[in-house]
Amino acid sequence: MVPTSLLGWIQAARAKRFGPQGLAFPGRGVWQLAEIHVITDEPLEVALRRFKRKVQQEDIIKDVKRHSYYLKPGEKRRLKQALARKRRRKRSRSRARSRARGRR
Repeated sequence: MVPTSLLGWIQAARAKRFGPQGLAFPGRGVWQLAEIHVITDEPLEVALRRFKRKVQQEDIIKDVKRHSYYLKPGEKRRLKQALARKRRRKRSRSRARSRARGRR
């Protein structure tokens, strides 16, 4: 089942449709929504599964979560640096593990 907050967001977004290109949000550009066409005699569950898959592939949920609150530029920079440190640590651990295996 799709959460009601997501359904509300989708309905609001569809209400603000802006031509064939997608949706217009003031100051944020144009967004494309995931759209599926229900085939004749297709069960609703199958269509919903296709819709969920398309939403997941297009990272719409991630975008909604990212835009749900404002990050100050300094906070955004600190978060980016923390993620980079985490990636470097993970990469160095995997390299050390592969070197240790090679010596055996």
